[in-house]
Amino acid sequence: MKIVLAYSGGLDTSLALSWLQRTYDAEVIAFCADLGQSEDLAEVRTRAERNGAAKVYMEDLRHEFLTEYAFRALHANAVYEGTYFMAASLSRPLIAKRLVEIARAEGAQAVAHGATGKGNDQVRFYAGITALDPGMRIISPVLEWDLHTRAAQIAYARTHGVETPAFNSSPYSRDTNLWGSSVECGPLDDILRAPPEEVYTATVPPEAAPDRPEHVRLTFERGVPTHLDGEALAPVELVRRLAERAGRHGVGRIDIMENRLVGLKVRGVYESPAATVLYEAHRQLENLVLERDLFQYKAELGRRYAQLVYDAKWFTGLRTSLDAFFADVQERVEGTVTVKLYKGSATTVSRSSPHSLYHPDYASYEAENEFDQRAGEGFSYIWSMPARVAGMRRGSTSWT
Repeated sequence: MKIVLAYSGGLDTSLALSWLQRTYDAEVIAFCADLGQSEDLAEVRTRAERNGAAKVYMEDLRHEFLTEYAFRALHANAVYEGTYFMAASLSRPLIAKRLVEIARAEGAQAVAHGATGKGNDQVRFYAGITALDPGMRIISPVLEWDLHTRAAQIAYARTHGVETPAFNSSPYSRDTNLWGSSVECGPLDDILRAPPEEVYTATVPPEAAPDRPEHVRLTFERGVPTHLDGEALAPVELVRRLAERAGRHGVGRIDIMENRLVGLKVRGVYESPAATVLYEAHRQLENLVLERDLFQYKAELGRRYAQLVYDAKWFTGLRTSLDAFFADVQERVEGTVTVKLYKGSATTVSRSSPHSLYHPDYASYEAENEFDQRAGEGFSYIWSMPARVAGMRRGSTSWT
């Protein structure tokens, strides 16, 4: 039997690599996606090889992750429950896609992952893999084995000579990529306490950020960020640089109660410095160039898009159809936005676009123009007609 394992190099997947070989008498291929995580990927490869992987795929998917997943969510302004930029949620469909593609290329009979039964990722992997290959067998070692305590995991590793990351006392579960990071468990389970400063790795405390603000200038073409402070940059470099600058100002920290797909409420602490700034700039630019009805209706669809991403429905007709709508809208989203970074906040201070619908001669109260303010009375009369008729029905007024 041949199995392709989504391998992060962490404790669970290192144990899973050994466990799958022994439990299924299988040849296991390790696949690790480089999404901009903080781990040393050369070390991850070496660990997989030492733990008996028949082959190791190490793939730099950062560009594809940003352009085909994260930026699609950006175009939708999709934020789960209004706060979470879904860095982990957006990465899972891409990992699932490559798992299936590698399994087919290698003639594997199954794929495997290290997600737990309480999390959302088990559903995301299962739904994604099944959508792409309904006949593919999916193995979830963490759901099958009895290694549910740290002591049991250490004992298994020692008994079978499994090389794992250095065991440490960190109680946290952490997931990181170029778009953001998430931290759960340990002291964070006590929702009466503020998150310990140690959980943050990409942002400084806002109160310790510089006392002088910094301005970043972002240019968009068809809704895609292309320039930072006038310099043309590829997506990966642009996001990386922006994350560093925003992080220095404490921008992008999120502490929420999150409604998981599996029905549990959990506390999630997130850092998304680059996404926070890009969403602010993109939304402000859209508001400048889109008609009111389109801008407001798009916001409703963006909330629905976020729900689809979070709920493991990336590979659905609704998601692809919504992408077509958002892609059409982005044709006009061109221009430059300047955002001020200061003490944990990202605030737009200027915006411009060749497609701007802002007309200063009409919008200003100071300018003389052809706007006939006398027409306002008739407009207000017609606009308020439903309320007028309702009031008449209640007998609170008379027709005048």
